[in-house]
Amino acid sequence: MSGIVYVTGIGPGNPEAMTVRAQQVLAGCDVIVGYSVYNDLMKPAYPDKTYLTTPMTKEEERCRMALEEADKGQSVAMICSGDAGVYGMAGLILQLTKDYPHVEVEVVPGVTAALSGAALLGAPLISDFAVISLSDRLTPWEEIERRLRAAAAGDFSIVLYNPSSHKRKDYLARACRILLETLPENRPAGIADRIGRDGERVRVITLGELENADADMFSTVFIGSSASEIVNGKIVTKRGYRSERS
Repeated sequence: MSGIVYVTGIGPGNPEAMTVRAQQVLAGCDVIVGYSVYNDLMKPAYPDKTYLTTPMTKEEERCRMALEEADKGQSVAMICSGDAGVYGMAGLILQLTKDYPHVEVEVVPGVTAALSGAALLGAPLISDFAVISLSDRLTPWEEIERRLRAAAAGDFSIVLYNPSSHKRKDYLARACRILLETLPENRPAGIADRIGRDGERVRVITLGELENADADMFSTVFIGSSASEIVNGKIVTKRGYRSERS
């Protein structure tokens, strides 16, 4: 009898930021499959599980590994940082289920970095916002540029995932230059680093300063809209509440 794969968002990494459902799944499963960094975050809390991993660029192999374990009758948690459906494994797992028709899949949501980072920085996402990944490993850079310009033209608050890496050191600066075609240099911006993990820090700056700021793959970047301001060191985007009149 085939088992089940729970595609589980573990949030930013600290156990208290995980949902109760995610904790229940991890406590009850037989096997945990994930990128090694995420597995290492879970091992102290769930030491009795079987852990399986693949290198970072082997996502399909990792998903098939989880589905094959479930096909043997195991209860498997495929873990993803943040939310499983936001740059996570939920879509790929569900695409691959055509090859494993007897395996059940449940997607378990988690707290994505846009939300956990926003909480650290204040309230930058109170109104409409756009989330864009700067990684061009799966999306052509030309498409990323188009999305950046569209978000700026639409006056969204903007969240940037994967702003920089060893191979993409200038991508955040390039994104800032594109946004500065439309947005002012004094637009509030912020960076949340290593959310919920050792070394967590936040920086509230401006878009002009962001162009030269340091960031890495563990950073999440925020740029406010025209309704955003810095209040007591926090980024606050006004919702536009109207005072009620009797």
